[in-house]
Amino acid sequence: MHLLSSARVKAGESVLVHGASGGVGLAVCQIARAYGLKVLGTAGTGEGQSIVLQNGAHEVFNHREHNYIDKIKKSVGEKGIDVIIEMLANVNLNNDLNLLSRGGRVIVVGSRGPIEINPRDTMTKESSIIGVALYSSTKEEFRQYAAALQAGMEIGWLKPVIGSQYSLEKVAQAHENIIHSSGATGKMILLLE
Repeated sequence: MHLLSSARVKAGESVLVHGASGGVGLAVCQIARAYGLKVLGTAGTGEGQSIVLQNGAHEVFNHREHNYIDKIKKSVGEKGIDVIIEMLANVNLNNDLNLLSRGGRVIVVGSRGPIEINPRDTMTKESSIIGVALYSSTKEEFRQYAAALQAGMEIGWLKPVIGSQYSLEKVAQAHENIIHSSGATGKMILLLE
């Protein structure tokens, strides 16, 4: 909810979710579809691509393919993409800026380091780069997001996808796996038994 409200999305707009097969990406796909957006996603495996399609994406692209950016451009045409949800900005931000529509927004959710960009790429399309962090939300915003997510689960348009599960004793292994994994499918869960 926070990601899409930060992006000021409107029904009918397009959204590209990079890393859509992870827990956050899948939730964004489901919520964006419920908002009436055209949902595009990326994933790095066949399994990931399949689960992204099953969770709201209209199209999915393999971000491990050399020419996947060209495929996205061909799919969206000259207009470009209205909103990009970016999980790995240090890798994708340059390409993101070139994929945007006029007035498009990149919402940075994650980055594992610096990246150099050309500010002219934002100027020509009057686009925006917006960083988000859930922990900066107010208590009232948390209550609003929780109420909306609860309603989504009750009604059925939000269905959390569970990925890897670890006992609390294996928390160090879980951390290592998520840092060094080549892709996720669903949300990692720690089990308190």
